[in-house]
Amino acid sequence: MMRKFVIGCCVLVGILGITYAFLPYYAQNALVNLFPGIDDYHIFDNRTVRAARPNPWGFSQDYMQFTLLPHERDSLEHYESVAYLIIQDDSIVYEEYWDEYNEQSLSNSFSAAKSIVSLLIGAAIMDGYIDNVNQYVGDFIPEYKEKPNDQLKIKDLLTMSSGLNWQESYTSPFSITTQAYYGKHVNQLVRDLKVVEKPGVAFNYKSGNTQLLALILKNAVGKSLSDYASEKLWVPLGAENDALWSMDQSKGDEKAYCCFNSNARDFARIGKVVLHKGNINGQQLITEKYMTESITPASYLVDHEDKEEVDFYGYQWWLLNLEGEQIPYARGIYGQYIIVLKNENAIVVRLGHKRSKVKIHHHPSDLYAYVLTAKRILHERNHLKK
Repeated sequence: MMRKFVIGCCVLVGILGITYAFLPYYAQNALVNLFPGIDDYHIFDNRTVRAARPNPWGFSQDYMQFTLLPHERDSLEHYESVAYLIIQDDSIVYEEYWDEYNEQSLSNSFSAAKSIVSLLIGAAIMDGYIDNVNQYVGDFIPEYKEKPNDQLKIKDLLTMSSGLNWQESYTSPFSITTQAYYGKHVNQLVRDLKVVEKPGVAFNYKSGNTQLLALILKNAVGKSLSDYASEKLWVPLGAENDALWSMDQSKGDEKAYCCFNSNARDFARIGKVVLHKGNINGQQLITEKYMTESITPASYLVDHEDKEEVDFYGYQWWLLNLEGEQIPYARGIYGQYIIVLKNENAIVVRLGHKRSKVKIHHHPSDLYAYVLTAKRILHERNHLKK
């Protein structure tokens, strides 16, 4: 009996080994690594987004004098948070770290990187590399000069209304999303896409849209995405630490739709660009017009699922409508949030391993908890000042 069991195991291992050997590289990589994680920069090649002139955040006079309520802490810890940060008036009011992470620990942004790419498109327009958001994609990418792709505009990519045949799937090891994450030729994937539905009509979230925006930037600017991000954002924003943008291979291309690796304090600087309408320390990094458009709902679109008017998305920025207030935020699949509270002149960052699977009008339910926690602390702070 034991001998038959051993033989059976050997045969099974042999079959699995042969099957594995014939899988494409990205599928092999997906099977080895199983599920993406916030420390995946360790398994990828990375390009450095350099920080050259650090300008640390200040600390408020009442720094860390506020306590999380039990239900607030429960929400943060239930979803395995590694960082929670509140900044108001350019000063840190509250920060907490878990799971051996600290203020300098890198963490994958996942799709929060999409909002960074949007800012870079705005910078390229201001620099004159791109005329405006209505310019055709084909002006920058040869494969998009021919029908049916010749009708696609940059704005369609920004608003997730491209009509491209990219299928956003996170569960299959053979999906194009998995291929983009674990494969070696991410830009070739998006060059091969085809417009299958009329652009500019329906919101349909596709990571390939953001990767195309990055390819436009690369071709228009003539620099790597990381170098341009360093020049236009990371250095003028005074980031304290270099960031890493994970690539598809050594000397390859950044996985622009995800995989910008930084820490909570420096991620908050992305929110600062929105909070100050593109003007940082008197320097207009991005036009106020573009910044306003980027956090204005693309209400001329309908959502492809519920067919309702889109009031929750702008130019690669999510928009939360809460009690009459519109709150822009960047988000990643595991609850990576950069939240801009304009009414409080504040920025909130939450990083972690999980987020809620329950959505309330397109927004994960845990997001509401982090926003309300920050608002409660800032309201209490304001009350104590009076």
